[in-house]
Amino acid sequence: MTATVPTTAALALGDDALVLSHRLGEWAGHAPALEEEVALANIALDLLGQARVLLSMAGDEDELAYLREERAFRNVQLVEQPNGDFADTIARQLYFSTYQHLLYAELAAGDGPFAPLAAKAVKEVAYHRDHAEQWTLRLGDGTDLSHERMQRACGALWKFTGELFQPVEGVNADWSGMETAWLESMGEVLGRATLTVPEGPRIGAWSAGAGRQGVHTESFGRMLAEMQHLHRSHPGATW
Repeated sequence: MTATVPTTAALALGDDALVLSHRLGEWAGHAPALEEEVALANIALDLLGQARVLLSMAGDEDELAYLREERAFRNVQLVEQPNGDFADTIARQLYFSTYQHLLYAELAAGDGPFAPLAAKAVKEVAYHRDHAEQWTLRLGDGTDLSHERMQRACGALWKFTGELFQPVEGVNADWSGMETAWLESMGEVLGRATLTVPEGPRIGAWSAGAGRQGVHTESFGRMLAEMQHLHRSHPGATW
């Protein structure tokens, strides 16, 4: 018997992957080194593949990606944050990929509708997390300037991380246990990078914890307009 796919969960997880994929894709032609151009593009493609599977579980993937309005997207606010400089991108990736690896590992161990995807994706995300960790170490324990920028980036994005562990309807996971493991991982990685774990609220104000309810930050609207422009300009076009 095929398990029923919870649409709310498929949209939430799919939107996370789709939006972060687009953000990483924005580095094309702008990465600090050719090797990073390839690495970030590969991570973006992995996430896009996840998004396609997840959004297809909820409906037509193209319509969901290109024809929904901003308030209909259910991604966490962390993934929509602008790339900033390279340190901002790495901090965002460290926070999200560590969470995603914990989530997919748990889903892969179960027998729910997301188990097949998670079993494949957890291997991809392990690379995403390792890539972010290695860059965190290089920047945090590098020059005075790289250390300063990485510390600032970690602090600026910290407030968006609490939303990662707010339960999603239809996702059977130990959210509290994952959050504990995530915090332990952050302490270990940032410590090795000679960085300080940021202080302050991680869920806090409504503005930093409502992406799942369709409330997004200012930069998301501009990103969405760019992402959807071609499809909306040529509706029904085929290639």
